[in-house]
Amino acid sequence: MAPPVDDHAKRLCELSIDSEAKKRRLASATAAGEDATANCPQRKCVIGRPAPAFQVPAVLGDGTLASVSLDDYRGRYVLLLFYQADFTFVCQTELSSFSDRARELADLGCDLLVCSTDSQFVHFNWRQHPRSQGGVDSISMPMLADTTKQVSRSYGVLCEETGQAFRGLFIVDRSQLLRIALINDMPIGRSVDEALRLVQALRFTDEYGEVCPAGWRPGSAAIKPSIHESKRFFGQHVDQDTPMI
Repeated sequence: MAPPVDDHAKRLCELSIDSEAKKRRLASATAAGEDATANCPQRKCVIGRPAPAFQVPAVLGDGTLASVSLDDYRGRYVLLLFYQADFTFVCQTELSSFSDRARELADLGCDLLVCSTDSQFVHFNWRQHPRSQGGVDSISMPMLADTTKQVSRSYGVLCEETGQAFRGLFIVDRSQLLRIALINDMPIGRSVDEALRLVQALRFTDEYGEVCPAGWRPGSAAIKPSIHESKRFFGQHVDQDTPMI
């Protein structure tokens, strides 16, 4: 049985935002002559290379328990979100927001998966709580249970000290190659709008071979990746009086 919401959330919050503890860990590593990142795992994922494979227990969007593998989604884009833990604060807002717009991702040929180091049974419990009480009832995407922590570790998002995942966002293409990787610290939530934009941009460049400039959105100009064609873009779309930053 999952611990009470308040006690569980309080414990996880203390683990994730105790800045004094972070300072002590850094000072300890420095005093010992160690790299402050020595406990960070070696990432096995590399952009443009096959995404780390996995097969783990999960709770599906309809609430049933099943085993889910990355290979199940071959031929489609996958947006894989790692989050800290069930029954926490920022995580509830993220999962609810992404779930509410999962149809927009599906329309782009992209499936949404979310993953934490909680068990499938804790996931199932959290789904029983209404959103008004900090739960994630009716979310539509599979919730992966990385209880061995191997998935989080292979994607380079595992905090070894807490056993929880940082907020990793990964986009895998239809050939199961890793194309986009972003990682936030635990207190910082992610933007659904930006995640959708990244999937849209990736689909566009895969289909048309053009590259997407800063802030690109569907319908806006892209760049043909050649010196001659790029000059045409710069001449038409870049304000010469405004410095590019």
